[in-house]
Amino acid sequence: MEKNLVEYNCPSDVFMKVLKGKCKTTLLVLIKKGVNRFGEMKRALPTISERMLAKQLDELEADGILSRTVFAEVPPRVEYALTEYGETLYPIVKEIRKWGRIHQEKTLQNM
Repeated sequence: MEKNLVEYNCPSDVFMKVLKGKCKTTLLVLIKKGVNRFGEMKRALPTISERMLAKQLDELEADGILSRTVFAEVPPRVEYALTEYGETLYPIVKEIRKWGRIHQEKTLQNM
């Protein structure tokens, strides 16, 4: 029996497309740790503009990774949370970040 080995969409490219963007993995970690309001995230990530932060959150919501809840209050309150689907991504993100820290330390040692 011959296996079809033609792959039109590389699964790892699809994965990387979801996480590609400024601070997306950090956003997932922050939200998992309870930093789930826009202002809190902005304070935790001073290198990202409000516009870029909103864009990244919108993309993660569109991909089904985050849910956004708007509370009918004055002033309006919006909270983000990992969806059940997003929770499946969290352990992978945690390992990627761990590898990134190791690689960063290794690179600094070689300078």
